[in-house]
Amino acid sequence: MKKKVGILLRRDATYHMNKELVEWILEYNMVPIGIVSNNVDDMIELVNLCDGVILQGGVDYTEEELTFTRYLYEKNIPTFGICLGMQTMAVALGGVLKTLPNLNHQSNRRYVHEIMIKQHTRLYQIIKCDRIYVNSRHKDYIEDTKLNISACSMDSIIEAIEDKDHKFFIGVQWHPESIRDIYSIKLLKAFKGTL
Repeated sequence: MKKKVGILLRRDATYHMNKELVEWILEYNMVPIGIVSNNVDDMIELVNLCDGVILQGGVDYTEEELTFTRYLYEKNIPTFGICLGMQTMAVALGGVLKTLPNLNHQSNRRYVHEIMIKQHTRLYQIIKCDRIYVNSRHKDYIEDTKLNISACSMDSIIEAIEDKDHKFFIGVQWHPESIRDIYSIKLLKAFKGTL
């Protein structure tokens, strides 16, 4: 039976799923299920149909999404946060979100900057490399978090967080679904492997 992956639909004009993310999930023989973020009880009911959840990127998070993310964490549901998804994970568990003072992390180029991955982290175990190049298109950043910081950019912006005691609770600031390089593939395969 195919694994079902819930995708948190960000509250905007369309409640959309990122097309690249959906294609990526389908390519790995999984089924995407949209989870609308307006009522926590409904969100929990939908997530109970899923094997894991991806918190996709977007513009802003809601209080319902923070509550939902805490539920995912408490129930040890495999969770992969991308861009705003990573920020939602951090804030839901006591982190602080700030606005970047410059545009160094906002670009549509495939690769924007290098990140340093800390050894002895789950992310390092998956990527098997301590430095990689990533894309970057975010205006905010995590200043602090209770989760483990597993990667930072050269200008000290937190680029990945995790709880390695969970099945899979990893958030990345970049968009692996857009890069689709060897490291992106490793991340999605690791996520799928926990479902």
